[in-house]
Amino acid sequence: MSDFRSQLRSLWSWWQPKQAFCWASFGVAGCVILVRWTGILQTWEWAAFDQLFRLRPAESPEERVLIVTIDEEDIQKIGTWPIPDRVLAELLQKLSEARPHAIGLDIYRDLPVEPGHDLLQETMANIPYFVAIEKLADSKGSGINPPASLPEEAIGFNNVFPDADGRVRRSLFYAYENGQEHISFALRLALLYLQARDIKAQPSPINPNYLNLKSATFPFLTADDGAYVRADDGGYQVLVNFRHPDAFPKVSFSDVLEGSISPDRIRDRIIVIGSTAPSLKDLVYIPHSTNPFGSISPIYGVELHANFISYILGAALDRRPIIKVWPDAIEWLWILFWSSLGATMVLQLRSSPLYLSAALLGGTMVLLGGAYGAFLWGWWIPTVPTLLGLGGAASILTGHLAYREEELKRSTEFLKSTIDNIPDPIFVKDRDRRWIVLNQSFCDFSGYPLEQLLHKTDADIFHPTEVEVFHQQDEWVFHHQTPRENEEKLTDRQGRTYLTATKRSLHQDAAGNIFLIGVIRDITERKKIEEELRRTTEELSRSNAELKRTHDRLHHLAYTDSLTGLANRKGFYESFQTFLAWAKENKRLVGLLYLDLDSFKQVNDSLGHQGGDLLLQAVAERIKNCLRDSDLVARLGGDEFTVLLPGIKKPEDVEIVARKISQTLSSSFLLEQHRIFVTVSIGSSVYPQDGSTEEILISLADRAMYKVKHGDRSGFSPTQIESSDR
Repeated sequence: MSDFRSQLRSLWSWWQPKQAFCWASFGVAGCVILVRWTGILQTWEWAAFDQLFRLRPAESPEERVLIVTIDEEDIQKIGTWPIPDRVLAELLQKLSEARPHAIGLDIYRDLPVEPGHDLLQETMANIPYFVAIEKLADSKGSGINPPASLPEEAIGFNNVFPDADGRVRRSLFYAYENGQEHISFALRLALLYLQARDIKAQPSPINPNYLNLKSATFPFLTADDGAYVRADDGGYQVLVNFRHPDAFPKVSFSDVLEGSISPDRIRDRIIVIGSTAPSLKDLVYIPHSTNPFGSISPIYGVELHANFISYILGAALDRRPIIKVWPDAIEWLWILFWSSLGATMVLQLRSSPLYLSAALLGGTMVLLGGAYGAFLWGWWIPTVPTLLGLGGAASILTGHLAYREEELKRSTEFLKSTIDNIPDPIFVKDRDRRWIVLNQSFCDFSGYPLEQLLHKTDADIFHPTEVEVFHQQDEWVFHHQTPRENEEKLTDRQGRTYLTATKRSLHQDAAGNIFLIGVIRDITERKKIEEELRRTTEELSRSNAELKRTHDRLHHLAYTDSLTGLANRKGFYESFQTFLAWAKENKRLVGLLYLDLDSFKQVNDSLGHQGGDLLLQAVAERIKNCLRDSDLVARLGGDEFTVLLPGIKKPEDVEIVARKISQTLSSSFLLEQHRIFVTVSIGSSVYPQDGSTEEILISLADRAMYKVKHGDRSGFSPTQIESSDR
């Protein structure tokens, strides 16, 4: 249990200086992840994603796709809308004569538009590389059927999935309706182009559920990929690596009909026919729709399909990057890393606001630059949550440290006002062992002015030997979180060495700042008195050597307890009378201690009388070891002992001896493979202050002992016995 508590204290000591950093790092990262999970950051992350597209260097034009536009001028020339089937049939024939790889018609043709309906049906059916569109029924409305004369492989659906902000960032490759698989318009046209190069759609070796075209694998989008939160991920959706709309060459519907377009511009290309007339409102928004000036420019549906087609071809033929996202766990670690970095910057550079601002700005630039570089390689990594983690951790930790500093200032002012009027030297240290508060008594005691001591450490002022002791004691209190008093030496500025008793304890303020408070007592004079008492005892011992020899002979004859070798009751009384006479003649003090072992009967009951006798002998030996040569210890009988203390300096010396005996007897005894714990009740009296005769002094000491045993035994415990091999 003690080892476990020690480990807990060690863990707490390790945690305390790091808790602000950990709360800022993990707390902010956790909050950002939680907020992100709610979807609040989706729009911002999409905007950041779109900006990456707009910042990307211009790419070469997409020459594999040609858009045939139907604009307002073309409609005016035709004179009607929808375009008659005969006109469309003529357009398809002219395009087919130039031998393109595929022709896609991004105009619904579920109903006839006479004249020329039969001709159009025949023309579409006779072009093997032709694809028409259909619209599948979805939550926004009912479906639109494809031309009735076309087989399934010549039809592609036109459905798109705008995000909540109205922009299209993903393409739907496959959709499933009533158990039937449908292929998108863009994918149909791209596959026709790739089949001419012997490239077919296959399961990916990475995941058999992914579409693979040559070396390109298209992972499908799941509901929580990237910035998406619980998105509709029905069908097979992929993130699109958009080109700029200007990358696609365009020719007008009228120019093709009039034959003014060279067949070379059509040959071996994918031709996509669609409306670019604003009046038809076939408009969509993509990442490129917002220009540098902030205005929004939509693109036309036909341009969107061209972009989808180009994305597929570029990934399969040019190794153009496919947009991928990290798993959630890696994104969380990424956010946590930048939160921790923001907190670290504050901890390291907060003392220099300029350097801190530069570091945070540099970190932001590195983060944005890294996100941009990753995007060029096809990775969409979170930037908005990461920036929030970096800035949030820095801001919160800065505020917390400012609060702690303010509380520290208040605490130090309070402590200073409190300890200034205390006569004992007092110091207050922070976790780095620097003095932050000192009273005037400490300055006077050490001999140094306050200005020279503040914010210094022991090593800056005192002798290295003393510093080592001070450091060990400070470390013990910080580690165990409990007060401790220790006797030490302290050398002042003038070279005088004092013996001190320093009590150290910890104090924590409202902000969590921890201080070590030390109170110093000068015990130099007390130690001198104790030394003088020892010398007096030696002199008394020498002057009474003859008395001691006589006393020893009497012990051996009739005054010795046969069990313990101590004086018996008779020897005690006669020695007491002798000591009192000597004290009266020399005007000296004599102290009496009356001792009784607590619960001694339990030892006899547990170990028998032989065990009890061994305990009494061991107790007698320990008591003798606590006394001077001139003192006398006697056994009155049973478990009762008395101690005579002749020639003490002052009455308080009796209490010192009593505490020493009590402390010595509190240590366990090892008797016949049993470990025994005992406590003792002690009463005392002093001649002549408490009485002048042995009867009065014994009676007083006896009553005092019984008062302790039966009334005031706080701090003592019953006799305990345990096996020594535990």
